[in-house]
Amino acid sequence: MEFLKILLGCIAAAVVYGIIHDQFTARICIQYFTVFHPPVFATQSPTLLGIGWGIIATWWMGAFLGILIAGAERVGSASKLTFSQLLPSIAWLLTFMAVCAVTVGFLGYAFGKMPASSLDAVPGSMDHRCAADWWAHNASYDSGFFGGLALCDHCFEAYTWPKWSDAGGLARESLGDRGDRDTRRSRRTGGTPHYASVSSVS
Repeated sequence: MEFLKILLGCIAAAVVYGIIHDQFTARICIQYFTVFHPPVFATQSPTLLGIGWGIIATWWMGAFLGILIAGAERVGSASKLTFSQLLPSIAWLLTFMAVCAVTVGFLGYAFGKMPASSLDAVPGSMDHRCAADWWAHNASYDSGFFGGLALCDHCFEAYTWPKWSDAGGLARESLGDRGDRDTRRSRRTGGTPHYASVSSVS
């Protein structure tokens, strides 16, 4: 059940981020959606385009990362985190993605160019705006993907596998318990503990 919560929560977080993100980029350059995307939505409304493409372009990334994060977090025998406990880390990841998108978007506006083949489809005055959208979207994808992998690694390393020292301690405790049981058994029967008899033979 918790695996499903984490998966659906990651999809929802990605979709919400995508819708908010595209509300800005659709208003910066609507041609980025009407020219460089398939005509899925028969509208020129930046609000509707931002909602539609914000869902289509992000849910699958949220599902992909959700499966990885939930799988990494649920593997192993140590205490497992719930989705509510993972929320702060997911919020930090989305914040990091937004900062990357804004920063790279400004760089795209200042220095970016659209491909020469697209110049006929985009007015010259909108070229830098379209480049800003293009760079911002790529920055969101890249930072989300690599940031999501980092979050998976964090969950996998910090919350799943016991440390070698812990495993050694468990092993020593187990051997000690076995020796105690042999000693108690020998006292009841008047015999020699198994480990002692082995030592005498050797």
